[in-house]
Amino acid sequence: MRANVYLLRDLVRRRELRFSAIFALFLFLSLSCPFSVSGSPLSLGIDRLEASHFSELRGKRVGLITNRAGVTGKGEADYIAMLRGGVSLQFLMAPEHGFSADIEAGRAVGPATAAGSLPIHSLYGESKKPDEKLLGTIDILLFDLQDVGTRCYTYISTMKNAMEACGKTGTAFMVLDRPNPVIPLRAEGFMVATGYGSFVGAVDVPFVHSMTVGEIAIYLKNRFYPHLDLRVIPMQGYSRGRFADEYPDMPFVSPSPNIRNVETAILYPALVFLEGTSVSEGRGSDAPFRQFGAPFIDSRKFLSELATFRLEGMVADTVSFVPASDKFKGVACHGLKLRVTDRKAFSPFRTAAAIMLSLHKLYPDKIAFGDKGAFFDKLAGTPRFRKMIVQQKPLEAIMRESSEEVATFRRSRAVTLLYP
Repeated sequence: MRANVYLLRDLVRRRELRFSAIFALFLFLSLSCPFSVSGSPLSLGIDRLEASHFSELRGKRVGLITNRAGVTGKGEADYIAMLRGGVSLQFLMAPEHGFSADIEAGRAVGPATAAGSLPIHSLYGESKKPDEKLLGTIDILLFDLQDVGTRCYTYISTMKNAMEACGKTGTAFMVLDRPNPVIPLRAEGFMVATGYGSFVGAVDVPFVHSMTVGEIAIYLKNRFYPHLDLRVIPMQGYSRGRFADEYPDMPFVSPSPNIRNVETAILYPALVFLEGTSVSEGRGSDAPFRQFGAPFIDSRKFLSELATFRLEGMVADTVSFVPASDKFKGVACHGLKLRVTDRKAFSPFRTAAAIMLSLHKLYPDKIAFGDKGAFFDKLAGTPRFRKMIVQQKPLEAIMRESSEEVATFRRSRAVTLLYP
């Protein structure tokens, strides 16, 4: 297998294969070796790089986009492993939520330091793109962030910005792939419509995209950055049929304050649209993105309305909570708490649509689309979803229209999947 990997690397360097063919060959070689992609213990991109003694980085000046969730399979911080391995690490860059992944959504991130004097530059402050002059001081920029599988989660937006900047400066870009924690969930939701791209919708993939960051990087290169020197270190032992917490001894470190476990990551796309309304998505409570509510909601009445949609794979219970921060701070909210009972039957986008249809039917004058509609449309990537909710279109009509967009995306030649 090692000889095959080096052969592939040499072909990449000599540019003797087209990009899509390179990764098709890599996948073939991985599946052909005694330790296949899906048949061995999970090794993350950072683990495989470390196992090679960081040979791809030897003699190079390196920058790294990461945060506290960027750990090896043994739980060691990626940058620590690199420094110990002799990598010439010049600086780190941190996305939304900061290097410590503890800053609330939307708040600016300032500069910091790690390991004593290693500078950490913010990618969520005055600018959301790497400084091109700073990129001129390195040979390669690495990306090692834990995504959660939903388009509006901004780490893939950060990756796109970094790829664009590296393309302009001629800096190589390497993605250390790691699990999409909810990849068994089928791709669903509307695509990003022309004119509705934003930092919560920078990458035109389905709302629940069912891809790893490495696969998304390949997709972006194929579509937008054909001349970018992109290198993806894929995982080994990874399967699209397993949630991240189903791998033995593999740590899942919270990548942001309110995504505390895989269960929350599964429910996140079902409740995140509430950020574009006056209803609390549970921020500031003990169960963010697992419960929602507002002072004006009648929990029992809402539960009865939601039950008419016969949603599969989940149960909902009435709940009351008092947020310690964010919307309705210090005010009692009433609503529902969701629990997933069958992960593979659960549809986050269907659940989101049912919740929004119920909210607008029961409280059309209180959910504040008038004030929040622009942000809701950014989350959805299109105004169509909001308009269908306001018009009280049937749930199946919403699912059908969004599914057609997903089907078109999946037929795209730009989409390359690395794992079975």
